[in-house]
Amino acid sequence: MFSYLQKIGKALMVPVAVLPAAAILLGLGYWIDPVGWGGESVLAAFFIKSGGAIIDNMPILFAIGVAFGMSKDKNGSAALAGLVSFLVVTTLLSPGAVGMIKGIPANEVPAGFSKINNQFTGILCGVISSALYNRFSEVELPKFLSFFSGKRLVPIISSFVMMLVSFILMYIWPAVYSGLVSFGEGISKLGPLGAGIYGFFNRLLIPVGLHHALNSVFWFDVAGINDIPNFLGGAKSIAEGTAVIGKTGMYQAGFFPIMMFGLLGACLAFVKTAKPENRAKISSIMLAAGFASFFTGVTEPIEFAFMFVAPGLYLVHAVLTGISVFIAASMHWMAGFGFSAGFIDLVLSTRNPLAQGWYMLIIQGLVFFVIYYVVFKFAIEKFNLKTPGREDDDVSETKETVKVTSNTELATALLPLLGGKENIINIDNCTTRLRLEVIDSAVIKDKEIKKLVPGVLKPSKSAVQVIVGPEVEFVATELKKLV
Repeated sequence: MFSYLQKIGKALMVPVAVLPAAAILLGLGYWIDPVGWGGESVLAAFFIKSGGAIIDNMPILFAIGVAFGMSKDKNGSAALAGLVSFLVVTTLLSPGAVGMIKGIPANEVPAGFSKINNQFTGILCGVISSALYNRFSEVELPKFLSFFSGKRLVPIISSFVMMLVSFILMYIWPAVYSGLVSFGEGISKLGPLGAGIYGFFNRLLIPVGLHHALNSVFWFDVAGINDIPNFLGGAKSIAEGTAVIGKTGMYQAGFFPIMMFGLLGACLAFVKTAKPENRAKISSIMLAAGFASFFTGVTEPIEFAFMFVAPGLYLVHAVLTGISVFIAASMHWMAGFGFSAGFIDLVLSTRNPLAQGWYMLIIQGLVFFVIYYVVFKFAIEKFNLKTPGREDDDVSETKETVKVTSNTELATALLPLLGGKENIINIDNCTTRLRLEVIDSAVIKDKEIKKLVPGVLKPSKSAVQVIVGPEVEFVATELKKLV
């Protein structure tokens, strides 16, 4: 079950990967016309409408992306099956269709069916379609039907299966929808406290890779919250009543002080507490990791540097993140992102009408920089934590740190450390991690891999995650060539 949830979390990043495009387009539109929001500038309207086209169709993107991401060989037929499944479900469960099938007046159709076009439905259709693809994509039919064999068969099977699923959902969807709405409303009623709790668990789940699944609940329309699309929608969301100034963005804003400033304070603490002979090396590593965190919001190269060697310190980091999200939500300091809470996304969101007091997030960030530095430095020295640059010398390790200058070299260096091609069953990746299915994770040379990349995880005997960074997709491509 854990491994399966990880796959879903990874697959969710396929549709999420298009959000930066929406954020850039909408951000540019609001920069050009911050007053009229496209009403006073044709160019601004062009950008805003283009970005809105992505945001408004997130459910169908989830259906296609999750189906593709969870398919065994990442084939377009899986994505097509996801699309077919979504169209069948949303058509059969539209209010008009439900009323006709059940023979009831339109005004008696449960309200949930008017909201069937949502991200939850998209994810459900994607998951089912990928399972059908993985099961039936290699089926051979009799010769007179051979044209429909294999991958061509999957969308056909999906259409019939989703008819059955739609029939089932026709009776259980109102209850499911009510449950999701109740959950979303329950979290929303907690206000800033709920946002802070989410921020805490967001960081806490990163080591196991399940934070993407959690994020989908708060960032998209899985439980009625839909924070990112509502924020990026700006004036349109306000006009439609789906966004509230000073509230929408509360599940995003508090991450900016942490990713842009707080973790940089941690980096400085690592450098200051490193052994003198290691300080120069650690400085260069932390500088690169800090640069990525500040500008793009990619934090894993920093977090994996201490999450396992000092888990107590990582727990402190999760608590501080929750506090930051709580403070930003309490003070109504709002900003949003399409990718992550880095400088680029902050700048793009500043002209969004929902961005309120965003400059205070910078001041908050400077405070958290000091807090992180003081707390981390104190804890490291007080408890003699083996953070970067403070590791005990291991005489058994004779191999020097391998320096790589390209993705090809990194893939080549990783392959033997992963047990060779005979140990690798499948290679995949998410935003920053190689996600590998292997025969036996016990043969993985963790220490040697950590000389090349920020970290490595072994969730199970057959699963390995290698934390590479934003360039992971290119490393995965090169690794596939070698295998």
